[in-house]
Order: sequence, then structure tokens, then C-alpha cells
Amino acid sequence: MDGESTPRPDRPVPGRLPAEVTSFVGRRRELTELALLLAGHRLVTVTGPGGVGKSRLALRAAARAAGAFPDGGWLVELAPVRDGRLLGHAVLEALRLTDGTARAPLEVLAEQLAGRRLLLVLDGCEHLAEACAELAVALLRAVPGLRVLATSRVALRTAGEHLLTLAPLSAGPVEPDGPTAVLPDAVRLFADRARAVLPSFEVTAANAGAIARLCRRLDGIPLAVELAAGRLRALSVEQIGARLDDRFRLLTGGDPAALPRHRTLRTAIGWSHELCTMQERLLWARLAVFAGDFDLDAAEYVCTGEGVDPDELLDHLTELVAKSVVLRVGAPPGRQADGESPHGVRFRLLDTVREYGLQWLRAGGEEPRLLRRHRDWYLGVATWGEVEWFGPRQAETAERTALAHADLRAALEFSLAEPGEEQIALLMAGTLWFYWVGCGHLGEGRYWLERALALDAEPTEARAKALWVTGYTATLQGDLAAARPALEECRHQALTTGDDRALAYAVHRQGCAALIDDEPARATELFEEALWHYRAVGELNSNVLMAMFELALAHLFQGDRESGGLWLGQVRELCEEHGEQWAYAYGLYALAYSHWLNGEIRPARTLARESVRLNHLFNDLLGIVLAIDLLALLETEPAGPGQPGDLREARVLQGAAHRIWRAVGKPFFGSRTFNGPHRACEERAVAGLTEQEFTDFFATGTRLGLDAAVHRALGGDGRPDGPGRRPGPGPLPPAPRPSPVGR
Repeated sequence: MDGESTPRPDRPVPGRLPAEVTSFVGRRRELTELALLLAGHRLVTVTGPGGVGKSRLALRAAARAAGAFPDGGWLVELAPVRDGRLLGHAVLEALRLTDGTARAPLEVLAEQLAGRRLLLVLDGCEHLAEACAELAVALLRAVPGLRVLATSRVALRTAGEHLLTLAPLSAGPVEPDGPTAVLPDAVRLFADRARAVLPSFEVTAANAGAIARLCRRLDGIPLAVELAAGRLRALSVEQIGARLDDRFRLLTGGDPAALPRHRTLRTAIGWSHELCTMQERLLWARLAVFAGDFDLDAAEYVCTGEGVDPDELLDHLTELVAKSVVLRVGAPPGRQADGESPHGVRFRLLDTVREYGLQWLRAGGEEPRLLRRHRDWYLGVATWGEVEWFGPRQAETAERTALAHADLRAALEFSLAEPGEEQIALLMAGTLWFYWVGCGHLGEGRYWLERALALDAEPTEARAKALWVTGYTATLQGDLAAARPALEECRHQALTTGDDRALAYAVHRQGCAALIDDEPARATELFEEALWHYRAVGELNSNVLMAMFELALAHLFQGDRESGGLWLGQVRELCEEHGEQWAYAYGLYALAYSHWLNGEIRPARTLARESVRLNHLFNDLLGIVLAIDLLALLETEPAGPGQPGDLREARVLQGAAHRIWRAVGKPFFGSRTFNGPHRACEERAVAGLTEQEFTDFFATGTRLGLDAAVHRALGGDGRPDGPGRRPGPGPLPPAPRPSPVGR
């Protein structure tokens, strides 16, 4: 990333800031100045040329300041975001906020951050400066407790912005015989990075002058200093200086308009480029097509051939890591302690280094071919993810797809922008339905789907898939006005072209629209028709299981518990057979509802809590909120003989659900049927609580964030299961038997 002055593997990932940023050298004065600016102003931008260390200074200052913000400090990395229209989605993702509505991300951010006190770090704004300025101004206006710290090569140029222009590190004079503190910052940085290559390296009277001259020659630019230090494995300090001087002399006829510091950085990066072998240079250029982190498999597919032997790629990549051109990326929070993710080691290029590689890729005429190979790989990631979504590796698939999110965006953008690739864009956007729907990205999914559909009206299988996925996402957002035309077009096209598979999906999702529009009888007919088509084409996946679950709900909503119970039994059996968890979580919700109808409160509560837990794994807000609202109703039921229900806790859970519904869309989709448990709970609370209690406990729930709400629903905060304990995936109650008991 631009401004990142230390190409080391401890780079924080987007999301909550770490407690401290390691490997930070110098900058004491600037750190103090930035801390004062942050304490006194709400929008601060650190500016400076590429490679000067903006990101590291900002992250160190933010980590130190985060303790003053009850809701923490959060990092948004903007280098992978190439379209300003996706800026809001990127901020939502970094803040771990999910929204399934059709509202603009900025509106969602303003609402969800209201009342919070937090620090937001927007890192690398220069290519989205106008969009970042608009977002910062809007959020600062809407959220009084927010402060924004930005890094950018250019100012955001908006009212209220305070700038800290970061200069290169000091490079002299040197007193090697004195205490370490008297070494200039650039020399200290060189020594620190040199010890990563040669652990015994020290600044001495013999080499101090040469180091200082080298650092001055590099204008004290941290990235340039580090790249030079990486050469100590093969060269002495004097040899590095001599070769760098030769390189500078070659540039005397270069671009006279370029600023000296920009020429210096380009020279340092270019010199590193010259010290690479021909194959390493070629690999460097080809790796520049990746927008975010990548793994070895992706590099092998995208970058090998025509000069890069597949059997030698790992060796070349290892050398680029050793030369600080490629970074080995640390694991995000919650991953393995050794710094690797469950998906293996991942790599990235600093933004400045990536830009240099792209220049060579374009100069060699390889960019179109490499971008297409990159797109093909991530189309494969999407396709394989769709296949593996139906099985025991769903959680792993969700994480793997999230890791590829930046490059999936880049691949979609390429397909939309490149003439003749529109059908691939439709296919890719539709294939990612499992990620849009199952992992909390409904808004972004509709953005890509609608762009792709607008480009190509040819009635292909890819368009049919994009249509039903668009209808599905719009339905889940409660936007039936958009969902129904898309689904009807898909159905009409399927009948016209004889596409029985698309017909099954169109009819299925039309059933969903009918179900949430309080037409359970019509929904039953559509679900049964869809399941007939699914069987006819041999389709069995998570969508088919969801059709069974939804058919069961339609029966239950009509009072037909026997038919509902039979379908739920099939859903549960198939989920357990295939290791499917996402549809299983919805099935558990329906099972819990069925148990409640039968008066079986304890197993209903166990099932509903397990539904919450599983849906939380996938960040599926709809599944979470449906189960929490049902748990609120279950709290009103007697806990045992002589033990009345807890109406206060019921209202807390209703308040928590109310807040989540704001991020999902219309509460209960605007459906009277889905609203039944909520309405029953509310009526019991009105009858048993004072007006003040009814209001106050609901308000308590609305103050709970998503994780806190889930924790509460699972029995935390002194509830029966104990603080912080989440029910594990142990044995669950059997499916309910049909019962004549009324509710």
C-alpha cells in the first residue's frame, strides 16, 4: 500500500486496529504532532509521496489513540477499491457491519454508527479522493462521535480537514560511537531492516558514513531505504551505494517534470527491478494484476507460462519476498497463531511496487492477457465456491471467498468493461449468489447483477441465472417491486428457451415472494412446482433444501403441522447427510417454531439458539433476526411449573431484533404471517409489564450491537447458559411430531 514504509509480514488487515503497530522506527515528532491533531480535530489527513511512510505513521497514531474511543479504531484499506461507488461497501465490510437492504451504504453507515464513538482510518485515498471527501463529510455530519484519519498522496480538500504533510526521514549527521538515539531516523531504519537480512549487522565507525550517504542519496524515503537494505545479503553498503550512484546517473535524462523524491523512489524500485532475474521481473509484472492478497495457487495459474516455468514459480516468488518486493501477509484476527490462514500462506504487493509492475506489464503488451487469466481464475473461485457451498466446507468456503473479495470485484469490473465479456459478467455475478445471500452482501450483489443485466439482453443461461439471483436478493431485501419483474422475466425466458433448471429457480423464488407477501397457499403451489422441476433436472443443493424449508413454513403458516413436520424432517435428514449448515440453520428455525406450536418450549429454545449460532457463523442477518425474535416469544413461556416467563428479557430481545431488522430491510418483510411470533410476544409483554418497563427494556435491546445481541440470545449476561457460553453443535432434539395441541 502506498505510504507503507515497512514491507514486513505484520501488516494489519482491514477491520479493528491492533493494540500496537510493530516495526516502527523514528517519527517521534510527527507521531506527537499527529496525536495532537487527532485530539483536537475530527478530520486529519496525512499526506506525502509514495513510500514516505504515511500508512505506518497513521496506524501507529491510531493504535495509540484508539483507547479514547469506546467503539475502537477501525482500518479501511482502499488500495483494492477501484470504483468510488463501492467505497461505502468497503467501509461497511471493514467495520464488520452487514446490511441487506436496498438503501445506499452511506445511509446505512450513518444509521448504524449513530451514537457511537470511534476512529476510522481511511488508508490510501488518493485514487478515490473525491469519494472519500464526500463520505468523510457526510459521516462526520451524521455521527458526532466519529473521527476520521486519512492517508493520501493528495489532500481531500474538504472543509474541516487538517493536514500533516510527512517529509522523508532525516539522514544525517551520524555519531556511531554515541548512544543509538543519536542516529538519524533513516540510518536507524536501514540498520533495523539490515538486521532482518544479517542479524549481526551494526552501525559502526567504519560503515556509518557510507550508510548516511546512501540514505541521503535515497532522500530518506523509507521504502527506498528498506529496498536498499534488502540488498545486504549479496552486497556491502559501499557496493550498494556505488551501484545506486550508477543508476542515478542513468536517470539524468529522465522526466524533468518529476519531483526529485518521486524520481528517487522510482529509481530505488527500478534498481530493485534491475537486480531481479528476467523471470523474477516477469513474475513481478504479472503479480501486479492482483488487486488484493493472493495465494500460491492463484499466482501459479495466472502468472506461469511464456517465460515463467510453473515448476520454478515458487523459487522466483520466494526471491521476490526476500527482496521485499512481495510481502508475506499475516493472518487476520482469529486465524492461526503462526501467521498463516487455514487456506495457506498469502502474499501481496505494496501499492507503489504494484504500480511499477503494471507499467512493465503494459509496456510488454501482456496486460489484456493477464487480466483475462486473472478473471478466469476468480471465475473458478466463484464456481468452486458455489459447488462447495453445498457440503461440510461451507464455513471454509465463506472465508475463502471473503479473502478473494477484492479480486472478485476486479474480475467483475474487467468483465463489465471489456467488450465481449458481458456474458461472463452475468455468469460470475450470478454464480456468487451464495456469497451475496449467505454471507451478508446483498447490496453489493445487486449492484453487480444489475450492472451486468443492463449490458446484455441476450436470453442465455447466464442471463437467466443472473435474473433469478437478482429476484432472490431483491426479495430478501423486501423489494418485491424489483423482485417480481426479474423473476417473471426469468420464468418467461426459461419457458421460451426450454431451460428447465432456470424455470425451477424462477418458480422457487416466486414462491418466496408469495410467502412473504402473505400468500402461503399460493407459495405452497409454487414451492411444490419448483421441487418437481428440481427433481426432474436432478438438482440437489442448498437452494433445493431452502425450497423444502420454505414449503414447510408455508404449511405451518396455514396450520398444517403434519405436512410441515414431514418436510422439515426431510430437510434435516438431507442437511445432516451432506454436512450442510446454512440451510440447516433455517431448518432449525422452522423446527423451533413447530415445537413452539406443539407446546414444547425447551427443545424449541435449544433449536432456535442453535439457529442463531449457525447463522452468526455466516453473518446471515435474516437467519439471526428471525431466530432471535422467536427466542423473544419463547422467553414469555413458563420456564417450568410455578416459573413464569421472563417478559423483561423478551422485550430486550425484541429490541435487539428491531435493530437488526433495520439492517435487513422491512421488519418481517412487511409480512403479517412472519410477524406472528413478534406480535404474540408483544401482546404478552403489554399485558404483563408496566408501560415504563415495556419501553425501557426494549430500548436496552436496541443498544446491543450484533455480536452482543447474539451473545444475549444464546444465554449470555447471566442468562441460564452462563455468561459468554454458546451452545455447541451437540445433539439436538428430534423433529417434532404432529400434535393436536393448539396455541
